[in-house]
Amino acid sequence: MADEVIERGAWPSFCERLSPLLDGKRAEVEVASLRLGDQVAAEWAAITGVSYDPANDVFSVHLPNLDHLIQQPSALAVQWRGPVVESLAITDAEGALHLVRFREPLMLPTAASSREGPS
Repeated sequence: MADEVIERGAWPSFCERLSPLLDGKRAEVEVASLRLGDQVAAEWAAITGVSYDPANDVFSVHLPNLDHLIQQPSALAVQWRGPVVESLAITDAEGALHLVRFREPLMLPTAASSREGPS
């Protein structure tokens, strides 16, 4: 696993390139701060994308029924596993860490494939 810090000027284009790659993935959003402790904002929900709006200085993690907003971010780090983004770590102006982890949805066997048995 490798970590990469993304410079502020590259945040919008990074999010534009990343969002299409998240299609079909699930995300967990955890917020850790000294003031509030650790809290899970979303637990393995389908993710539709991430974006950064430089005019309002806000990251958005787009999930069904929730847009997790990160106001005045100060840093963005990406954890890679080979060519795949494993997680994002976004620090906000108050020092809270917003950790967004990604994974593939679990694929359950269909009734037909479970009756057929192994090949």
